[in-house]
Amino acid sequence: MAPRRNDRAAGFLHDGGFPTPETDMAGLTSLGIVHTAISLVAVAAGIAALVKHHHILDTTPSGRVYLWGTVLTCITGFGIFQHGGFGKPHALGVITLLVLALAWVAGHTALFGRASAGIASISYSLTLFFHSIPGMTETSTRLPVSAPLASGPDDPGLQAAVGIAFLVFLAGAALQIRDLRRRTSARPGAVPAA
Repeated sequence: MAPRRNDRAAGFLHDGGFPTPETDMAGLTSLGIVHTAISLVAVAAGIAALVKHHHILDTTPSGRVYLWGTVLTCITGFGIFQHGGFGKPHALGVITLLVLALAWVAGHTALFGRASAGIASISYSLTLFFHSIPGMTETSTRLPVSAPLASGPDDPGLQAAVGIAFLVFLAGAALQIRDLRRRTSARPGAVPAA
């Protein structure tokens, strides 16, 4: 079987306002490398928060790193133009910022009443799932360099992997809601969350 050619990598050489064909790792420009590094720090902080607290809380050090790392990931992503204009990754960045804002409001105000903790927790976890979409797409369409795992974002294998990641998110969200309800019911006179 002949290795698949990654035509997307050729278009990615001129991303982010850096119109030189000089690239570093796997076709990434300087902005692409910075964007990727920030996103990896954010994802690591999000996973650390989930492992330690079972929730991403912006009141913890790992939660704050996750929040601001994700914001910076979105902002740096807006400067990357693989196909010459605003595309699906940019739309995902806008959606991610909106969901982060929702999570922050839910976690810091009483706007959503007793559902606030659940909305904040699920929203932060949803943004971690959002990280997985471009992460899996970029990794599988670039690596290994000689024969990438996926031919493009619509590759059936990649779509299946994103679907599995979404199921993991749903299972984790259910566990987080159960944990919040357990914590709330353990407090005397508390009203169950979400």
